[in-house]
Amino acid sequence: MNTSYETIIVGGGVIGNSIAFHLSERDQEGILVIDKNFPLSGTSGSTQAWVWVHNKTPASYAEFSMYSAELYPYLSRKIGDVEYKRTGGLSPFFTEKDLEKAHKLAQKYSELGIKIKVLNKEEVLAKEPSLSPDVVGATFSKVDGNINPFRLVDLLIRASKKQGVAYSYYNRVLDIERTENAFIVHTQKETYLCKKLILAGGAWSKELGSYLGIHVPVKQVRGQIMVTEPLAPLLNYTISGMRQAINGEVLIGYSMEEVGFDRRGTLDVIQETANMAIRYVPSLANANVVRCFSGIRAMPKDGYPIIGHVPGVQNLYVAAMHSGITLAPLIGTLMTELILDGETSIPIDDYSITRFQEPVGQL
Repeated sequence: MNTSYETIIVGGGVIGNSIAFHLSERDQEGILVIDKNFPLSGTSGSTQAWVWVHNKTPASYAEFSMYSAELYPYLSRKIGDVEYKRTGGLSPFFTEKDLEKAHKLAQKYSELGIKIKVLNKEEVLAKEPSLSPDVVGATFSKVDGNINPFRLVDLLIRASKKQGVAYSYYNRVLDIERTENAFIVHTQKETYLCKKLILAGGAWSKELGSYLGIHVPVKQVRGQIMVTEPLAPLLNYTISGMRQAINGEVLIGYSMEEVGFDRRGTLDVIQETANMAIRYVPSLANANVVRCFSGIRAMPKDGYPIIGHVPGVQNLYVAAMHSGITLAPLIGTLMTELILDGETSIPIDDYSITRFQEPVGQL
């Protein structure tokens, strides 16, 4: 006998859980989240956890990210303290050529009402004295910050469960079929029926789409991160490449390696990461590294989110992206609007899967 739900969300990371929470706020009619492992065992638990807006291009994508960052304080009031810290963000640079690029970026942002400042060397060091005196300047944004991803995902799950969302962990999806009025989701544990299906499997999105003959162009990108011992307050801001956690640890790294699902750490990347850290903040040369970890991130073919309805397949939706921590509150909100209202409060046409493929035949 098959178990039936109104909506099934495949993927229990920050995006899947944000959709589950926001959807269940308005519609508590049979929602199931399926995850092949356990929450935070994947990308959402292996991240720097920046809530990052500036330096993203084009400026419209930065604007999209800004809308999401603005939702975090409201989300925290609903689900609890996710340790969201709007520290402000600094992106240092070390050449005059990068200074010219920074001014052009700031101009493009200003046209959309996004305020970033281009700081000279003296202004940078006044804000962040620990940075290297070799710095030429930096871009600065007040809206950037970071979050505790473990608290975020855990609290989203707790709040969703209170609103009636069901969960099935350690339950890999093996195949998906579609009929005229439903989807049949075959998993390791049982078979489920649902009217609406949301693919939010992150780095596994391509595999999930293939079960339905849908090409979701997402590749896997490994990121390796170093973590120092707890240090006395050192960094005032979230810096592109590093941040200091509440407990004093400094998280360093932002590698992007196309190695499939291989999560092993490598000495060469760790050494490059250490060199970058010392170049930015020379005093880190004296810090002890207590651990290193790697995460596999989802990276759409063009780098931008893939969200929305899959044309030609009734009630099929996809939400796959890099920067899931930044975008989670907005994606949960917009996907809920799309599913329940048929339209979104912010246009998402630029992020439709149609930019990659021809629509499949309508059922």
